[in-house]
Amino acid sequence: MTTSSNETNPTPAPAPEFPGAPRWKRVLDISLILLSLPVLLPLMLFIALFVRCVSAGPVLFRQVRVGHKGRRFRCFKFRTMIVGDNAAAHQGHLKRLMDANAPMEKLDVQGDPRIIPFGLPIRASGLDELPQIFNVLFGQMSLVGPRPCVPYEYEKYLPWQKERFDVLPGLTGLWQVSGKNNTTFDEMMHLDIYYARNSSLWFDLKIIFKTIPALIVQMNETRARRKAQLARSNSLTSHAPKTAIHTPKISTQ
Repeated sequence: MTTSSNETNPTPAPAPEFPGAPRWKRVLDISLILLSLPVLLPLMLFIALFVRCVSAGPVLFRQVRVGHKGRRFRCFKFRTMIVGDNAAAHQGHLKRLMDANAPMEKLDVQGDPRIIPFGLPIRASGLDELPQIFNVLFGQMSLVGPRPCVPYEYEKYLPWQKERFDVLPGLTGLWQVSGKNNTTFDEMMHLDIYYARNSSLWFDLKIIFKTIPALIVQMNETRARRKAQLARSNSLTSHAPKTAIHTPKISTQ
């Protein structure tokens, strides 16, 4: 009995146009972006002009991030830090958070000197991430999903933690609307994996509706923590022991 060539060499199924994105997710992402463009475009133009006025350098910050199934892509953000910023400070801070499993508090609260003037409220409100809508349109991200991590963070992940990459990274996500800066690294991992296992249209819509209230809470928390940090710094300065200065006497004779 002979076997046809089609049976021995079956034609492989075509790869999906956007791996990791179900059709309903692409439809939801593109529809919401198109509906929001009349608001988003003027806002993005204003932020771009503002960044250009207060800091020398490019308006956009491009950084390699890790997305679906470990694929790397170039992520867009509005630049809120000075040009030539050294990533060593962020790497050290991230390592401490991962090792100590402490709340995921940003360096911003501690008065990060790398941030441009008025860059803190832009970062706290998430407005610096608006250019990532282009990553969404390119199919590299979704509106909802785990945050895309940087390569040196990905390299430190344990095998079980990489399940979060079974879905596209997102602009917002379950972790972002579940406390974010008050959660630990492990809690973030469990939230992201829970989303990856239970992603659905209704789950995405629920997270999207929670995003703006969560951002308002996050902005208020950042402002309060920043004030507390400044108060502690001022208190330490005012109570620091003063060294007596002995002025030599100059003879007038």
